[in-house]
Amino acid sequence: MAIQLTGRGALSLLLFLTPAVMPTWYAGSGYHPDESYNEVYAEEVPQTRILDYQVPRWCYTLNIQDGEATCYSPRGGNYHSSLGTRCELSCDRGFRLIGRRSVQCLPSRRWSGTAYCRQMRCHALPFITSGTYTCTNGVLLDSRCDYSCSSGYHLEGDRSRICMEDGRWSGGEPVCVDIDPPKIRCPHSREKMAEPEKLTARVYWDPPLVKDSADGTITRLILRGPEPGSHFPEGEHVIRYTAYDRAYNRASCKFIVKVQVRRCPTLKPPLHGYLTCTSVGDNYGATCEYHCDGGYERQGTPSRVCQSSRQWSGSPPICAPMKINVNVNSAAGLLDQFYEKRRLLIISAPDPSNRYYKMQISMLQQSTCGLDLRHVTIIELVGQPPQEVGRIREQQLSANIIEELRQFQHLTRSYFNMVLIDKQGIDRERYMEPVTPEEIFTFIDDYLLSNEELIQRREQRDMCD
Repeated sequence: MAIQLTGRGALSLLLFLTPAVMPTWYAGSGYHPDESYNEVYAEEVPQTRILDYQVPRWCYTLNIQDGEATCYSPRGGNYHSSLGTRCELSCDRGFRLIGRRSVQCLPSRRWSGTAYCRQMRCHALPFITSGTYTCTNGVLLDSRCDYSCSSGYHLEGDRSRICMEDGRWSGGEPVCVDIDPPKIRCPHSREKMAEPEKLTARVYWDPPLVKDSADGTITRLILRGPEPGSHFPEGEHVIRYTAYDRAYNRASCKFIVKVQVRRCPTLKPPLHGYLTCTSVGDNYGATCEYHCDGGYERQGTPSRVCQSSRQWSGSPPICAPMKINVNVNSAAGLLDQFYEKRRLLIISAPDPSNRYYKMQISMLQQSTCGLDLRHVTIIELVGQPPQEVGRIREQQLSANIIEELRQFQHLTRSYFNMVLIDKQGIDRERYMEPVTPEEIFTFIDDYLLSNEELIQRREQRDMCD
């Protein structure tokens, strides 16, 4: 008879008990069954069983699958299941004994215990993150499991583990670590010309191509430098990107943005004049306007433009001495020649011997440089008709012009008086007695100079010293 015993996750191991002839109880044996109650009753006089140590097969023959029974009988080595035989049970390598390690053949013709051999197994290894393993023989004894990681990861720990006889795996569980930096590729370096009248250029580019070598996830992309679409000044600019993955590995790339400014040759100011330019004065699109000093008139083109060919448009003008036409029909025609060009200081005196007149003319004759710097022309109206004299430097004015000037500016012949007129023909200050040139210059510098003239005054501050 074979009794099948099973264990969890193991193959069935059988303990085979091979019976001798099973006893059958007949009438007169001392026992009889009670068919109505299914119980066994003993007769008043039981018959004692006879133990026979000579019977070679008193108990069933032991046969343990995937194992071995080593038996010792009182009758000698050829008796393996006789009464009193003791058997030591063991299992083959790779199997574990479940049950009694030693059994004995009892008078009841049964062995004193049971056992079977269960195949030894280790627990199933868990999968590792971003990696896997392959085993030579599953979870059985001596099976070796080799670990490997996904692309972009490196294995840290034991590369192999072996299922040991105690049902445990050798070594420890390894981990897959991302130590490879991301892959990053920046845009190509680029060069751009500055925009007209500017020293900057707006530059655009696409973001860099970034890919993580492990799980493909980029957590941060940092730009060091101006954003795309920014205005870049002249020169070379390094744009740098840095990418980070989940494991904080980083990779960087860079490219160059170069901005060039088209420049024309530097213009020289005209003799007896100066330049005012937009932007920095020599870059593409800049416009330079020519101006002449007081007492000079511009002859030629008023301005020039720096072109994309790096050449100036037109040709340079010159500043020629201002020609005053006194042979006009009216005072208005005379004054129009000074409009937006010169300031006028008109001096009126009753006669050439007037003390105030002589004092004022003497002071002004010593300050002709300061008057020219401030674009001041002097007109003298002296005397009484018909001997009255009007002059601009050496040029004489007609009596008709003299009379109209007096009326326009409300200048009397009775006493010394003087009026300062700005470049727009507006009466700005009147004097009833002589003043020093410094007082006149201070008033002009504080109230009448344009922005361009202020710049010129700073540059020419010491010219008259």
